[in-house]
Amino acid sequence: MGMLTIGAFAKACRLSPKALRLYDELELLRPARVDPETGYRYYAVEQLERARLVAWLRRLGMPLARIRQVCALDGPAAGREIRAYWARVEAETAHRRDLAAFLVDHLTGTSGKDTTMLELRYAALSDTGLVRPANQDTAYAGTRVLAVADGFGSAGAHASTAAVEALKILERETHETRDTRDTLSAGNVLNLLDDAVQGATRAVRDIATADKEVGTTLTAMLWTGSQLALVHIGDSRAYLLRDGELFQITHDHTLVQSMVDEGRLTVEEAAAHPQRTLLLKGLTGGDSVPSPDLRLQDALPGDRYLLCSDGLSRVLADPDIERTLASVPDPEEAARTLVAGANDAGGPDNVSCVVADVVEATEV
Repeated sequence: MGMLTIGAFAKACRLSPKALRLYDELELLRPARVDPETGYRYYAVEQLERARLVAWLRRLGMPLARIRQVCALDGPAAGREIRAYWARVEAETAHRRDLAAFLVDHLTGTSGKDTTMLELRYAALSDTGLVRPANQDTAYAGTRVLAVADGFGSAGAHASTAAVEALKILERETHETRDTRDTLSAGNVLNLLDDAVQGATRAVRDIATADKEVGTTLTAMLWTGSQLALVHIGDSRAYLLRDGELFQITHDHTLVQSMVDEGRLTVEEAAAHPQRTLLLKGLTGGDSVPSPDLRLQDALPGDRYLLCSDGLSRVLADPDIERTLASVPDPEEAARTLVAGANDAGGPDNVSCVVADVVEATEV
């Protein structure tokens, strides 16, 4: 078995001697032999392949604990694990990509050129459903703010209400400073959203002081006058119906969705998975502060938005939701039809929705 000094081995695998010493201590890449007198490390030529793999995985930004898992697998299984890791990275950074694109458009003046005055027509509805003893959902729609929150735990109803109330501050702040048809600046809307979500987090923590399992999802939109800024955490959803086609514009923060993203489950398997409601992110009383997804996009006349709790999205298929949104013109009637559809399908959970249409403003 050919042996290399730590310096020669480091050069061959493109890891520094310092990194090799660290990986030895962590038992990730142990030397083949250590001189008992000098403590000098020697590596076998056969270890180069593993060392190079470690080097490339570090370049990907993979944590050392996960690298250890990958290195313990055979080739095909290791490949699947790397693919799953990278899918998770892409999912976690997608909302930052959207934010970057929005800021580029705003700063270069390539968006918002249409001077047509727009406003929202909206309705909100929340229902206990047919199985749950109480309603832990909260739904709200106003001239600036649209929000749905799905509480969980012993004080879930209080948590969802507190989170939405924290967002409703944006209604008061924007009304105090401008007409509802004025456009908020990009920087201002982002600061307002950040402050409001921090307020929602504090409010939920105050509710959940005695029970760390208490919390809520939160999916909300802030109307800027020409765009909608979306904040999302959990498995409530936001949809956009544009030109008769339905798009889901949020990503579920659930265990099964992460497994679908990583190729570990099919969509069909996820729908029947026993842990399909297990959240990876939510506003809770825990110590960690998960960052919500943020999406900003231009609004067009004729757009219709739906925010809903999973009591709707887990019961009604997307084609059924699309059909209702496309065929029922009045937002309030559309909301009632969607809730009725969920209850007709068994109503296994609380169901809440907000329907909002982007329309040309009426002259006063």
